[in-house]
Amino acid sequence: MTTIIGISGSLRKGSLNGHLLAAAAALAPEGARIEVATIRGIPLYDGDLEAEHGVPEPVRELKERIAAASGLLLATPEYNSSIPGVFKNAIDWLSRPGSDIARVFGGKPVALMGATPGRGGTIQAQGAWLQVLRALGTAPWFGPRMMVSTAGSLFDASGRLTDEATGKQLAAFVAGFVAVVKRGDEQAVRTS
Repeated sequence: MTTIIGISGSLRKGSLNGHLLAAAAALAPEGARIEVATIRGIPLYDGDLEAEHGVPEPVRELKERIAAASGLLLATPEYNSSIPGVFKNAIDWLSRPGSDIARVFGGKPVALMGATPGRGGTIQAQGAWLQVLRALGTAPWFGPRMMVSTAGSLFDASGRLTDEATGKQLAAFVAGFVAVVKRGDEQAVRTS
């Protein structure tokens, strides 16, 4: 079974990106699963806190899940035309200590998607993530983009995706990313 960890970059319970991630998880093709993880409970990065107490437990748990997974799916909001601070903070913690970056992120396929109530579709946030993903040594997937504009009208009150065109686009996006991740898993088995 190919496992992909999906993380929403919003803490809000009714987050559009949380809804988009849940919809993506429901669309995972046979032989793959998208496990939704959370950044809730990760404190603001503080070098003094790290020096005194080490990496906090919620960070350690998420790091191990990412390290064990075959891929990573980031559902990013766009705040003020860039990356949400809370999401970047979580990734900063996940990269601690620096000696652990290669084990957790090195060569890992990563896909970006995002939803916004505005018209921009998170294009600026997704672009801003690329330099972070490069610094972590990931393998960003450059398949078709998944940028959902005016997303507030595409989900019902329970968070279910109701727009058929967006659902088809999301299904193709998930299938494309899963195919790339599975190919990587198959290559790893052949070379081990």
